[in-house]
Amino acid sequence: MSSTTASRTAVPAMRPAAPAPACAAARPGGGAGPSLAHLGPNWFASVMGTGIVANAAATLPLRFPGLRTAATVVWAVAALLLAALTVAWAVQWVRHRDAVRGHCAHPVMSQFYGAPPMALMTIGAGTLLLGRDVIGQGAAVAVDWVLWLAGTALGLLVAFTVPYRMITRHRMAPDAAFGGWLMPVVPPMVSAAMGGLLIAHTPAGQLRLTMMLACVAMFGISLIAAFVIINMIYSRLVHHDMPAAGSVPTLWIVLGPLGQSVTAAGLLANAAPSALPGPYAQGMQVFALVFGVVTWGFAMLWLALALAVTVRTARRTGLPFNLTWWGFTFPVGTCVTGTTGLAARTGAEVFTWAAVALYALLLAAWAVTAVRTARGALSGTLFLAPAAAPAAAPTAAPAR
Repeated sequence: MSSTTASRTAVPAMRPAAPAPACAAARPGGGAGPSLAHLGPNWFASVMGTGIVANAAATLPLRFPGLRTAATVVWAVAALLLAALTVAWAVQWVRHRDAVRGHCAHPVMSQFYGAPPMALMTIGAGTLLLGRDVIGQGAAVAVDWVLWLAGTALGLLVAFTVPYRMITRHRMAPDAAFGGWLMPVVPPMVSAAMGGLLIAHTPAGQLRLTMMLACVAMFGISLIAAFVIINMIYSRLVHHDMPAAGSVPTLWIVLGPLGQSVTAAGLLANAAPSALPGPYAQGMQVFALVFGVVTWGFAMLWLALALAVTVRTARRTGLPFNLTWWGFTFPVGTCVTGTTGLAARTGAEVFTWAAVALYALLLAAWAVTAVRTARGALSGTLFLAPAAAPAAAPTAAPAR
């Protein structure tokens, strides 16, 4: 899909996440065979979803026998998956550059370039929370710093580049907004949250202060952008037809910036006393509680809406599997970590049990999605070329 500075790409008036972003529509008897050429950045969502299962378990307010050991095993699996996908992605960039350029230019697939930086930081945080039991505290801190810095740099690049290309190269149809639009702008929020864990490992003085302020600034970058996009998604839902079945799981992505912002506010408030003067550190404590509870309330409303729409779609038309199903995992995981932080801050048992209930939902979603992904990977169907735009999208917005 090409464009020039004089005109912007015409994007079909379609429900955009079905099935193009998943690269998962198997076409029996036709199309190219399995190939790394079709490995999209959305594959890194599997690392995010698996890693958050481990990270959320490490901080869960209730302790269960064997939970930390199981979480450490899941973290190791996620780390190996990240390594394998990183190697495969590097090979793709060398051998299949046309495919990579196609992903970058695609108005849907390009949104999922937010997944690799978040995958890096998720595994980095897991290394600090769980991997230290295996490799030691010093090595865990070093690994986390490397992955956080790489993820933050890549995430900030994506947060600028993808929206810029949307503004200058694509003209989106009125019903084009979907949960995937949040993927490029959420990485800075993950940087803010995971950076909160690293502030204590930053030298005191100006470096620690700079780290703190940088995390707060990235919190703002992601939060305000996410609010703008969530408004677009809600408007699309109430003004247009129901989303296509393949894109329904992306509604759950809205929970990502909500839950992660609650998590980030709490972690930054925890780190504030060592980085900010007294009044500002106290202000961060107040902000973490008030903002956290308010945002958590809206997140639970959205969770109920997303669940209701998902069940309705599954009953009426079915819910075809594709990689967007990983949207059922990481966003819910951020709600677990955010709820855990509120439980610790308030001492309210309602948040403790809510965190446990959300974690049970996360485990169920992860188990189903992981099994379906493994089957698709082993059969090769998840490595086929993306299907063409759905036939139900006959019109296109004019280029300009």
